[in-house]
Amino acid sequence: MNLCVRLKCFRYNIFGHLYRYSTTSEAIEQNEQVIIDDSDVAQAKEEEINKKRNISRLSMSHHNLVNGKRPYDYPMSLAHLTVKYNRKMYGKYGSASGVNPSLCWPTRADIREKLEYESEAYPFTIQEMMETTRQKRLAEEEKILKRDQEIVAKMAKLEMWKKELRNKVAKKTAEAQAAKDKKERLVEEVRRHFGFKLDSRDERFQEMLVKREKEQKKQEKLARKEAKEKVMIAKLQQKNAEISENK
Repeated sequence: MNLCVRLKCFRYNIFGHLYRYSTTSEAIEQNEQVIIDDSDVAQAKEEEINKKRNISRLSMSHHNLVNGKRPYDYPMSLAHLTVKYNRKMYGKYGSASGVNPSLCWPTRADIREKLEYESEAYPFTIQEMMETTRQKRLAEEEKILKRDQEIVAKMAKLEMWKKELRNKVAKKTAEAQAAKDKKERLVEEVRRHFGFKLDSRDERFQEMLVKREKEQKKQEKLARKEAKEKVMIAKLQQKNAEISENK
């Protein structure tokens, strides 16, 4: 009977130790969980406090820009993963940007592409380009010199052209005045022909005026013919005189 009691006591002791161990492990796990939860809560509170401190109400990216920091600590879009963007960040913020400086140097593919582009876009050497520029400058200077010489030559003829223009204007003015005077004389002759005052718009007056104009043109034509004949006779006489002298 004592043996049975002892076995039962031993069994109870084992179960008790196991139960206490299990409860202790659970308590430890709960304590650890509580500690983790406390850290998350503290971090959330810290973020909330920092957010309230930001009285400007700017977004984090704009706040960083105002304070001279990189706008984003991690990529927000595909553009932030490009080499160009990272080079820009390093060029602006330096080592504080967290960018590897080796990205700032071109790769071999970039160098080959650049050399190929320059060979197509700028096929001439510096010496050839300088010579081309020199030739263009000389041609431009020669063109300007030629233009200046033309201006000087035309300025020398300016007075002569002015005189010719004044003569042409005077000649046309004289011709117009002569035509006007001629017309007035014809009108006066027609009026004298009728012997009384007659309206110039009258049909008889117009017929007589046309007739007088034809007669006057005929007379002028004969006068020009006679003048021409006189000139020809004078030339023939001069030529005969020269022939006589040569004999």
